Formats: sequence, structure tokens, C-alpha cells
Amino acid sequence: MTYDQTHWAPVQRRGPLPTFYYHEHFIEMLDFVAAHYAHTFLAEHAAFVQDFRKLSRPAQCLYVRLVNRKGRLFARSRLRYPELGDMAPLLDILRAGGWVGAPGAGHFEEMLGFLTRDDLYRVLLPRFAGLPRSMKKAQLVAFARENMPAPEFMIALDTDRVLVQGRSDEVSYLLFLYFGRIRNGLSQFTMRDLGLVRTQSRGDAYEPRFDDRAEALENFFYATRLHHLESFRVEDAGGWPEPNFSSSSRLRDELAYRAGRRLEKSGDVVNALCLYESGESAQCSERVVRLLLASDRRNDAQQYLEKCLDNPRSDEEWLVARDLYERKFRKKRTSDSTDLLRAGEVVEIDESRSGAPERAVIEHFENLGCEAYRSENLLWRTLFGLLFWDELFGNDEAAMSSPFDFVPASLANGRFYEHHAHAIQARLASLADTAAAKRAVLLTSTRHYGKANGVFRWRESMNAAVMALLEHAPPASIARILESMARDYEEHRYGYPDLLVIDGDGPRFVEVKTEGDQLRRNQVLRIRQLREAGFTADVVRVKWILDPAQNYVVVDVETTGGKGDNHRVTEIGAVKVRGGEIVDRFQTLLNPQRTIPANISRLTGISPAMVEDAPYFADVADRFEEFMGDAIFVAHNVDFDYGFISREYARLGRSFRHARLCTCSSMRRLYPGLRSYSLAALSRQFDISLQQHHRALCDAEAAAELLLLVNERRLGQQ
Repeated sequence: MTYDQTHWAPVQRRGPLPTFYYHEHFIEMLDFVAAHYAHTFLAEHAAFVQDFRKLSRPAQCLYVRLVNRKGRLFARSRLRYPELGDMAPLLDILRAGGWVGAPGAGHFEEMLGFLTRDDLYRVLLPRFAGLPRSMKKAQLVAFARENMPAPEFMIALDTDRVLVQGRSDEVSYLLFLYFGRIRNGLSQFTMRDLGLVRTQSRGDAYEPRFDDRAEALENFFYATRLHHLESFRVEDAGGWPEPNFSSSSRLRDELAYRAGRRLEKSGDVVNALCLYESGESAQCSERVVRLLLASDRRNDAQQYLEKCLDNPRSDEEWLVARDLYERKFRKKRTSDSTDLLRAGEVVEIDESRSGAPERAVIEHFENLGCEAYRSENLLWRTLFGLLFWDELFGNDEAAMSSPFDFVPASLANGRFYEHHAHAIQARLASLADTAAAKRAVLLTSTRHYGKANGVFRWRESMNAAVMALLEHAPPASIARILESMARDYEEHRYGYPDLLVIDGDGPRFVEVKTEGDQLRRNQVLRIRQLREAGFTADVVRVKWILDPAQNYVVVDVETTGGKGDNHRVTEIGAVKVRGGEIVDRFQTLLNPQRTIPANISRLTGISPAMVEDAPYFADVADRFEEFMGDAIFVAHNVDFDYGFISREYARLGRSFRHARLCTCSSMRRLYPGLRSYSLAALSRQFDISLQQHHRALCDAEAAAELLLLVNERRLGQQ
């Protein structure tokens, strides 16, 4: 079965939301969870669903309003919902069923955050007469924590004015089942109805994200504590359940690391170490070793590292452990990532390309006669998604966990390979026939192009990179990477090098780094993984230089006004610079197809009569593009001139892309301390002719002289 386009709900912007849209959203969520996740309910969750359905519709609406508000505490006087009428009888109904109630001592911390500064003073001043009236709220909160027990504080407070949402733990669990993460309301539904987010529909063909109650409760436990990490206390670290599932293990590891970092930064190293030791991630292992070393427990640190090396829990842990072991116990001076970075090939590229280093390196390899493609994670995700499309999206077993999910449930929960092992191996084997594999991938891409999915983004340009990889790479090497993704997509979906380069020796993966860049750990892992699969994978370091052979086109435009889509170009002046000399010129007036304001005519000297018979931009677009060639676009305040030119091309449905250099910002950087960096002021400062200021060619020629000064100073700094 192939996936029909109708399975993906398009983003459709609706009119005004109906009055009770929030109630419709809650009922939609509740019905879905009751139908697909009832096997994960405790008794209180089943009771919540049953009891909610028994409420009157107005009472349901009021409770949903409270669910969608921030926090669990509410000022009774501020509950105003005109569509529900009088609040009092509805609140009585909700109070009787435990849906709302009065706050108690257990809400002490929330109450401190909820109350205003004046509210806090009303409670504290009668008991602490000498309390300064100038204290800020944060100081009052700290004072209340230190000096008033929670029960005493709540008794002193007029809690009749405040309501607390009841059964909030139950509704939080239901929302977690639906979204797979902690949500405090149903704003996603509203965004969907407003056409701001896309959803998908599979009728009843949904696969719960959790197989049983134990898995769901474990994940909810850790997700909740991660969500409330800012209020984490040492005593909260006790009693964590032992994770029995990969999904909850990842959450436990993240919680152990992030909570440990909070404690470590606060100076509580002992408890931080305990938290790190409870986690199994490479991040936790690294912090354990570093804290042991900082505490002069070198033997313990060495034994811990040796255990990680002998029995690593992940490739990343082994990499971290080996790096630390070599540096701390074998006196190796640099890390693996530093070694890999230093061993990288160095390519020299003109500094003006520094705004897009990956694009600049692609051009470097293309100039050497190679094919080069931007790859990064998208290449591998695209090939993975296209090769396994039917298993991911196209058959009855391919299911999501909710309409807001686009990653198949089996991929998200790590069971994709387990569910489809035979089909996956068959597709990997099919890669051995390169021509057939290319046809199959191209057919899938053509058939399903544009369909929303959670694995990759559709890019027309990516097809060329995918085809090049299939054409030139060893099938067994491709299969090894794709099998790793199928077995553990979460671990292997990111970190791949920036570029795919095809040269005389075959495919090569390149990670681009400029001065000051560091290799991230996952990038080192992916380079190592690619090498083990049989690929060439390495780092290219970019050294920015001034290339004397580089072409520059210095441009100035005159316009009908300032920035904005309504204004147009009235004149273009441009000069081409190569090797420190002006080698060509371009100038034309343009009919802007709109009036020229009188103040603009006075400034530029360009009148409506002068442009009446001038060509339209469309008439000169080809000629100007040819004049630009592959040159760098230069201007004084380059964003202004480049913006107008690129918008003119956009009106013709054409793109205009060139590296840019600004003579104004360059002069500020290379010639600091001048009083003004306007074109006129700099021309006076450096004795540059500017006889017809605000005419395009004259200004472009003056800016070209500034470019020569800029490049002269840049050459001196190399």
C-alpha cells in the first residue's frame, strides 16, 4: 500500500475559531487517548475520563479553560469567560467533584510565585513588624521560605480568593500520552486550526508510543522532572525508578546530567557525583571522571575509565573514555578531536567568502574539477527515508503515535529494525545493483515528493547528492551506515560531515571548519563511523586570505526611496576590479515604473523625464548578470544595494546570489578611529574623487577606490 497524499492533512488557514474551540480540542485529545492509550492508565486516569464526561458541558468548558492557563493557581476574581455566564455555580460543580479546590501547604512554593509583592507584605508584616517596605518580591519570597513554615503561611493567607486546579496530575499524564512530552495546554491544536502547523491523519491506524503502563509511567516520571528542573532539590534525587526501557533510560540520563550540573555549579560536588554515577550517558561518565580527578581520586578515575574502555555502554562513551585516559594517564597533550582537526587539509579562500564557508569550499572543489554537494545530515536522512519509505510511511504497519507526530512510532521508540528486519536487509542488499537502486530511489522520490514526514525535508538539490552517492560509493559502505540508522535512529541521525565530494578516487566526506571552530563529539563519532564503513572522511580547514585573482564588482544603485518593496531602482553603476585595477564598467538608468519623489530627484539629480524612455530592469537583467559573473558583490553599506538588486531579480522570478563585501564595515574594521565612515567623508579623507555624489557610477568608482584600500590593508595583515 502506498501512502496517498490525502493521508497528510494540509495546512489550511481557517476563519475565526468557534466560540468553544478549546472544548472541542480537549474532547478530541481525550477521545484519542482513551481509544489508543487506555492500556497505560492507572485507576485515577480512567476515573478522570469517566468523571469528566459526566460533567455538564459548561462545567467541562470552565475546567478546560483552567487547564489551558499558565500554572495551577487562579485568582477567583479574574475568572471571566463571557461565553460561560455566571462562574459561581460552575465553580461549585467543579469544587464538588474535586476539579478545583483551595490551596494547601503542598502548594506553598507555587503560591510564593503566584502572589504579588503586596500580597506577600500583607501576610508577612503582621508577624514581622520590622520588615523593610523596600524589599523586592524575590527577597520577600526568600524571607518567607526561611522564616515561615508552609502550613503557617497558608493559614495566614486568605486562600478563599485563590483556587487551585484539581486533578492536574491526571490531565498532565493524559497530555503526555498524546504529545509524548510535557505540555501545559492545547495550544498546538489552536495553531493547527489557524493553519500554523501541519498534522497527519491515519484514521484509526495509530501505534501507541508506549507498549505498556510501566513504560509510560517511567517516561512520564523522568519527563516531568526534566520539565521542572529549575525547582530541582537534592532530596528529589532519591527514589528514581530503575529504567527498563531505552526511551526512559535516555530521559534518566539527561535528568542525571542536567540535575548534576546544577548541583555542581552550586558547589554540591558530592551529590552531583552521585547523580552522574546514576546516569549511563557519555556526558555523565565524563563528569564522573573529571570530578574524581578534581578531588584527587586518581586511582578511582583510572579504574572508572578502564571499566568504560573494557565495557563501553556506547561508542561515544568509549571515545570519551579513551580521550581522557590518553590525556590524563598517558600524558597525551591533545584530544582526538584536536588531532583530527589539526590533521585536516588546509584550503585558502578569499576572506570575502567567510559568510558562507561551506559554499566557498564547494566552489573550491568544483574549481579543481570535482563534484561537490552540501550533505550534512540531510543526505543520509533523505536516502534513509526514500529507501525505506514503505516501511516508514507506506504500509498498514507504519503508524504514528498521534496526529501531531510525523516520525513513525517504530522509529521513535527504537523498534524499527526489530519490526522490519527482513525487509530492511532486503533493501540494503538491493543497493548492490547500483542502476536498480537509483531507479527505485528516484521512483519513490517522484511518487511522494513533498509529502510531510519527520525524517527529512524535501529539497530538489538533494536528489543530485543522493544519486552521486549511489553512483560512486561502495554499496556495502552505504548499507553499513543505513543499517546503523535503522537499528538506532535516535543515535545515528545527526553529526554527519558538511560535504560530499566526488573526485578521481571516489566519494569523500568533508567536515568544514574555519579558524576557531571546534569538532563536536558527535562529529568525531560520525567521521570515525564513516571511516569504519569504508569511506574517506576528514576535515578541511579554511584559511581566509586575500586572493589577488578574485573578481569584485563594486555596485551603487540610485532608487526612488529607502528600503521597502514599493521602491525601485532608477540607476545602476558598477565597476569590475581584478588584481588591484578597475578593468570594466557598467552603467544604466532604469525606468522604475513608479514616480520619483521630488526630494529624491533633488538628491540624485535623476528626474522623471530622464528615466521615461530608459529600459526596465527586465531589459538589462541578463546583461548585468553577465557583468557580475562569479564576482563578489561590493558596495558601501552593501545590504542596501544588494537588497534592491536581489528584489529586482525576485520580481522576475530569478534568484541573485553572490558573496558580499561592505566597504563601509571593512573600513571601520581596518581603518579605525575616523570621525565618519560615510562615502563622502572617506573620499575626502583619502583624496578620492567624488564629483557627482549620488550618481551611481561616480559613487561606485569611489567605493572601488575604498576597496583597493581595504585589500591593501588586508594583504598587509596576511
